[in-house]
Amino acid sequence: MSFQVKLKRLPGCEDVHLPQKMSALASGFDLYAAVPEPVTLNPGERKLVPTGVAIAMPGELEAQIRPRSGLALKHGITCLNTPGTIDADYRGEIKVLLINLGQSPFTIERNERIAQMVFQAVPSVGIAEVADLDETVRGAGGFGHTGVQ
Repeated sequence: MSFQVKLKRLPGCEDVHLPQKMSALASGFDLYAAVPEPVTLNPGERKLVPTGVAIAMPGELEAQIRPRSGLALKHGITCLNTPGTIDADYRGEIKVLLINLGQSPFTIERNERIAQMVFQAVPSVGIAEVADLDETVRGAGGFGHTGVQ
């Protein structure tokens, strides 16, 4: 499968790096901060960070915004609402909701890699209301029901 995604660089962001894969077999495109000046995230603080780009993708795709493992490991910086979903009909700027779960303040600089964007195929799904559902061994068992303590 091959899909074409259109990308628009937003005004004032001509110097911000475009999303890119950092290795030949990477599944995600790194996203860069388009902050006009450095932004500091204190421990426990969250902020919406702009990327300076908008996209248009086919209806068969969604884009997921995911944390960068290096930022999480080294600084405790991760994404809230992860993975964040960008629907195929959204045309606004991609923004990343970051939170500092670390012990120290973390400063985000312009053009710093802040997250990754992974494209996923979205199947066409129909929902049919029924009176009864098929029985399974698990049944209605919920959170932690199948795990061993």
